[in-house]
Amino acid sequence: MYVPDRVLTNQDFERMVDTTDEWIVDRTGIRERHIAAPEQASSDLALIACERALAMAKVDAKDVDQVILATTTPDRILPSCACTLQRKLGASRAAAYDMFAACTGFVFGAGIARGLIGGGMADTVLVVGVETLTRIVDYTDRNTCVLFGDGAGAAVFQACAPGEGLHAVEMHSDGDLGEVLEVPSGISRNPASAQTVARGDHFIRMQGKKLFPFACAAWRRRPASAARSRAGRPIRWTCSSRTRRTCASSRASGSGWASRRTRST
Repeated sequence: MYVPDRVLTNQDFERMVDTTDEWIVDRTGIRERHIAAPEQASSDLALIACERALAMAKVDAKDVDQVILATTTPDRILPSCACTLQRKLGASRAAAYDMFAACTGFVFGAGIARGLIGGGMADTVLVVGVETLTRIVDYTDRNTCVLFGDGAGAAVFQACAPGEGLHAVEMHSDGDLGEVLEVPSGISRNPASAQTVARGDHFIRMQGKKLFPFACAAWRRRPASAARSRAGRPIRWTCSSRTRRTCASSRASGSGWASRRTRST
């Protein structure tokens, strides 16, 4: 993982907006958040996290087959942030693309990595979640500005022995409350203009009272599909030395993998 050096504390926010450390901690548990430097973009944060993950996994960037980058704050719309990261990382063999799925981005990326490896389409997948959300935070809105910071986390996924690694990933979406957490303008629905800038439509807007119970309900939900056994290769994901010790690093190929099944836990 990687977080920038600058820290913004709750005490700092007490001087910026009408809030208190007690109010923030009681409702969110947050005491401080890290803020990217002006010269840092999402790909810069992701680069450091990925370099650390590859070093821990003892994998060369040139051996990565796919780079999945989860973010809602890419460096720019084109090219993809993943392609920018690929160039900086030197992962010249890898397919690289962005996973634009907001808060669930890294989890969705892990699910895709599992599918790619289990289906034999890749041996090594690098998944990174990165955000520079402070670039789209309205620091006059006390309901949202205290929530968000900047940082990146990365993991290397490979096949491992049966019974080890990542057994299953639950993936679910519900677009019914899409306006509860949004950035109203900037792309095809409401292109950037002087009017959208004046309205502050390029900042995060959130209806917290609606979002919180929705998020809790989603956490309690257990899709029926998650209870079914899943076919494919067991997946190793490396993000710490402890993980390396408990997950085998062997790779496997051939039809033998197709007969092995794993169950979600």
